[in-house]
Amino acid sequence: MTTLISQRAGSELTSGRLPKATTWVALAASAVLGFAVAALITGGNNPALTTLIAFVLFLVVMEVAARVVEGPRQASDRRAKNLIVGAFLLALVPLVSVIWEAVSQGLPRFDLLFFTSSMRNVVGEGGGAVHAIYGTLYMTGMATLISVPIGLLTAIFLAEYGAGNRLAKSITFFVDVMTGIPSIVAGLFAYSLTSMLLGPGAKFGFSGSIALSVLMIPVVVRSCEELLRLVPNELREAAYALGVPKWLTILRVVIPTAISGLISGVILSIARVIGETAPLLIAAGFTASLNNNLFANPMMTLPVFVYDSYAHPGVDTQPYWDRAWAGALTLILIVMLLNLIGRLIARRFAPKTGR
Repeated sequence: MTTLISQRAGSELTSGRLPKATTWVALAASAVLGFAVAALITGGNNPALTTLIAFVLFLVVMEVAARVVEGPRQASDRRAKNLIVGAFLLALVPLVSVIWEAVSQGLPRFDLLFFTSSMRNVVGEGGGAVHAIYGTLYMTGMATLISVPIGLLTAIFLAEYGAGNRLAKSITFFVDVMTGIPSIVAGLFAYSLTSMLLGPGAKFGFSGSIALSVLMIPVVVRSCEELLRLVPNELREAAYALGVPKWLTILRVVIPTAISGLISGVILSIARVIGETAPLLIAAGFTASLNNNLFANPMMTLPVFVYDSYAHPGVDTQPYWDRAWAGALTLILIVMLLNLIGRLIARRFAPKTGR
């Protein structure tokens, strides 16, 4: 009797399954039918409508086939999986589109001249963005030096010392408010501050760093606070049981445990501000020459360079647009490089869990 029951259960588990190739066959057939239906409706090639019709047909075909062969439970599982995969692919469309446009449009001017020359005395073809690349690195680096210590210490206070504290609640409220302020307000604040200290019309790189730090600090605080709260309390209690003071527990236990996420939060905050244009136009100004001094004279950045090249081209617009796309591609590559460096650092300093 037991053998008969086990054989029946085994046959139920192994029978009534769609072949593995069913998904690909249904997808190909849905694509062909979707293209035909879209062509009949629009009278031409419409990729968006074709994709929509093909996806709907694919869902219907897989739903019917799964219900007939596998039953309602497996059909529901397949439907959920197909919807999730479809949503993921839909989310990839803007990212892939942006990267493709930046690469295809930016490669014509992605040459040595672009990275070794500025726009000083250049009209029309030629020139480069070395002054904007240096300015972006200078200002973003200074903003990071300002924002990370302030943001990390604030996050430590909120996560480790601020339980039930009115001051902590007030800081959290204002950090949330700062997270949503328009970037132009940060630029106006930095410009007003430097104008009060140095006189009207003061525009230089450090002023732009102040504007970026205003935008970076709340991102660093919120991301680092949440990651510090994720550290298990058992680790803190074990350190306290050994007689380790709280400050040393935070320094030697809490931060090393969360270091991977903390670095990711810092990289996220840098990516948040490295593409800002409006505050830097106000605070750092505009120049066509290379400026290596953060504390004197206007300084150019890549976002401002891209905006000016695309919005104010010369009579022959193509060289300016080529430089704009090359600057956008450079900015994307810088962000990708920062993410790669952050991941390597996080992997290097992450706590080892193996024995």
